[in-house]
Amino acid sequence: MNEVNPKYSIFINEIGILLQKGREQAAKSTNTILVHTYWLIGRHIVEFEQRGKEKATYGSFLFEQMSKDLTERYGKGFSRSNLLYMRKFYLVFPKGETLSNVLSWSHYFEILKAEDNLEINFYLKQSEKENWSVRELKRQMKSMLFHRLALSKDKKEILKLSEQGQEIQKAEDILKDPYVLEFLNIPQHHQYLESELEEKLISNLQIFLLELGKGFTFEKRQHRISISGKHLYVDLVFYHRILKCFVLIDLKRGEVTHQDIGQMNLYLNYFKKEINTTGDNEPIGIVLGAYKDQILVEYATENISNQLFVSKYQLYLPNKKQLETELTKLLENEE
Repeated sequence: MNEVNPKYSIFINEIGILLQKGREQAAKSTNTILVHTYWLIGRHIVEFEQRGKEKATYGSFLFEQMSKDLTERYGKGFSRSNLLYMRKFYLVFPKGETLSNVLSWSHYFEILKAEDNLEINFYLKQSEKENWSVRELKRQMKSMLFHRLALSKDKKEILKLSEQGQEIQKAEDILKDPYVLEFLNIPQHHQYLESELEEKLISNLQIFLLELGKGFTFEKRQHRISISGKHLYVDLVFYHRILKCFVLIDLKRGEVTHQDIGQMNLYLNYFKKEINTTGDNEPIGIVLGAYKDQILVEYATENISNQLFVSKYQLYLPNKKQLETELTKLLENEE
């Protein structure tokens, strides 16, 4: 029939599109109902505790018994940990109408592992904004994204970060210090070359883009710049869709030097004059090294008009306790 009537093939494809949309909507609807149901169960648990004062008397025994009884009657989904998180779910989000209709229970389960409400709110907003999968969310939480962003801000900006997520309006908003590249699986004391680091970043580009943050699109590696018969190469070139500018990244295996900073400044000047087109804003340069001397960086970047920044990277996950302690001190000092 396809050969006799070409319109029939289009007709069948259109039905397929409608069916796919319907299934997606059904899945979203089921997810929303499940999230709200778990919130109601959490509320029911809290109300039961308050009426019978079970929490103070029985503690975890209540949840062990609940888990056993509910699993016997209704099947999977009622482990002790799940029930504890349903309870926490209600306590953290006491107003049911504020629940997201985008995030799944698996998202909430991960987010609720955070102990601080500021951190919980941040990951909630960011997961919605950037449409993170549960796997991406887990990675960002393990890399302590909230703390890494918050430590460069004052209390007012930290509260804003928690309430609104990461707002990208200027060059500084895309920076992290340090960048965490644990996904490269390079041993901490391995003597790697800069070319090896670059190769591994390209091989893991999807995760690297997640670490860089929202708005980055990959343009080119080893972008050649030719000046007076000499050839120079920018390690990685991205374009930022939100800021509408090129972002140049130069990788350094060891400590960043003043020569590295001067070279990046040259790259930025070249891009402004030779590469930028109508509508492009001034490029951003990031020199990314394993170490940096803050005083040297301050002297080397003073009076540079270009948007040039120096950040560190590390090949292992940051120390959670240390970052939490630093953030707590920062918030206390702002009081």
